[in-house]
Amino acid sequence: MNYLILVRHGQSRWNLDNRFAGWVDVPLSEKGVKEAIDCGRELQDIELDVAFTSKLSRAQETLLIVLAQQKKTGIFLHEDKKRDRWSYHPHRFDGSELPIYSSDALNERYYGTLQGQNKKEAQETYGEEQVFIWRRSYDVKPPGGESLKDTYKRVIPYFKDAILPQLEDGMNVIVAAHGNSLRSMVKHIENISDRDIPNLEIATGRPLYYQFVKGKYIKGK
Repeated sequence: MNYLILVRHGQSRWNLDNRFAGWVDVPLSEKGVKEAIDCGRELQDIELDVAFTSKLSRAQETLLIVLAQQKKTGIFLHEDKKRDRWSYHPHRFDGSELPIYSSDALNERYYGTLQGQNKKEAQETYGEEQVFIWRRSYDVKPPGGESLKDTYKRVIPYFKDAILPQLEDGMNVIVAAHGNSLRSMVKHIENISDRDIPNLEIATGRPLYYQFVKGKYIKGK
């Protein structure tokens, strides 16, 4: 038995300000840093083997803080061949080091023209019901942005190609990402319907546990 652990980044500065972040690269708030520390402490009894994260700093910050609680040094592996070759060292991945893979595929949902707007102000402009539909529906896109369905279409192929093989090799895997990229992943893992997925909310800084047993996912520790 091994684990898949999903962690939404800690509270960001724009979560605190109630603004749409999407792909805007904003850092953690003070509360977000504390949430990441608490998450890392909770995970101390699980020996993590490999990590995945997005290209956005709030997810990467969260992951590195979590790993620090395990006394692990995360080493980013790079898609660029030169960068990966030049950052290689022949002794890497001893007991204190852990490989990190990052990808745009795990980024937050792209919110288009809503990015940077205060959510309350957006409700005043477009109407509370319309903003709720943009935020929570499965297949309705905000202006110029992605629906959750669009996010699912980029997350799940990456999950199958990059993350699942690590689980099949018996690794304990952590994924530090975002509310909507993780909702996409949970939808796939738990086979949640399009109708029910709007009801799923993932809290910042709180790990979700899945035991991976003979190709099946068992929710919970």
